[in-house]
Amino acid sequence: MDRKALLILHGKQAGNEDIREALMARREDGWDLAVRVTWEDGDAERYVREALSLGYATLIAAGGDGSVRDITQALMESGESGLALAIVPLGTANDLATAAGIPEAPADALALLDRPAAPVDVIQANDSYFLNMATGGFGTEVTSETSEDLKSVLGGAAYLLTGLTRFAEVRPAKGTFKGPDFEWQGEFLALGVGNGRQAGGGQRLCPEAKLDDGLMDVAILPAEMDLLAGVKKLFNNGGVADNEGLFVRARLSELTITTPEPMHLNLDGEPLKDTQFTLRLHPHAIALHLPEDCPLTGDAD
Repeated sequence: MDRKALLILHGKQAGNEDIREALMARREDGWDLAVRVTWEDGDAERYVREALSLGYATLIAAGGDGSVRDITQALMESGESGLALAIVPLGTANDLATAAGIPEAPADALALLDRPAAPVDVIQANDSYFLNMATGGFGTEVTSETSEDLKSVLGGAAYLLTGLTRFAEVRPAKGTFKGPDFEWQGEFLALGVGNGRQAGGGQRLCPEAKLDDGLMDVAILPAEMDLLAGVKKLFNNGGVADNEGLFVRARLSELTITTPEPMHLNLDGEPLKDTQFTLRLHPHAIALHLPEDCPLTGDAD
């Protein structure tokens, strides 16, 4: 295994001593680790291009789900094969890392570099790529409008608080969903299309999703329900069991979403706005450094 990688650190974590110490320890173990720090939009993509031009085939996303998405986008756009990604979860929610069992401590997360990277699927929505989940509907509006200060104090509970305070503004979206042997049309409160299982700080919209099964999990929360109960269920970090039976579910390789009015679709923090979204899955498009018995791969529960 080529023991070299380029780490892209989110600018807000530039003074993080834990990641600095973990990097130095990995270098002492013989790893060639270069570091780049983001400052503005587009930096992560530019650093990926730089890394590939310098012969680095492994990238490390040290940040949140948005950082993972930005780097995944650049890796897919490169058109190169044999690329790998590691994650050091330093964001607010870290939904993909949490669901995958990637350790929070930087030293433990970087230790996963010693494990072979596992091939995982990537989902494309129109011209954008993501690893974890695309969300739409009221849940997306809440997660995008929850303040960073509130998230830093309350964590995932901040989304529930924001959702409840905005309850009077709830207006279901309308859409048509079509895929192989699947079609659904109607009003919905929330939508999730995932490789991973959760988004928005713990909304477990796709509790059975896998990163490597060649299918994306679709979860649609219809609007024919008590809306207050629906909002509470949607932002309840607690239980998958509480949400069972509420969602229309499917597992598909392709999906087209059409809405009469422009809808926001949030791809791990990257917003798209359109009246039609074409999603398709790219099986085993990149490799990901994951813990042993990761719940999102293989036959693990």
